[in-house]
Amino acid sequence: MSETHHCHSCGMQIATQPYCDHCTDEQGKLRPFEEMFERMVQWALGQNPALSREDAEAQTREYMRGKPAWADHPGLVE
Repeated sequence: MSETHHCHSCGMQIATQPYCDHCTDEQGKLRPFEEMFERMVQWALGQNPALSREDAEAQTREYMRGKPAWADHPGLVE
């Protein structure tokens, strides 16, 4: 049984690399913060259609602060 890890950007379970395929571009580089932030906001809104955009953004910021790829990103400073 192989050991699993979590993507440093979104938290998805992965095998070995630091980032999942959803968080990287065709060259394997981490996608820009703005793109990943919007993707995660859209995911949150899809999971809970009653959530306001403002609340989805706030939840996404809080979630991303806990991920190694984004923990120190200026876009997440309060």
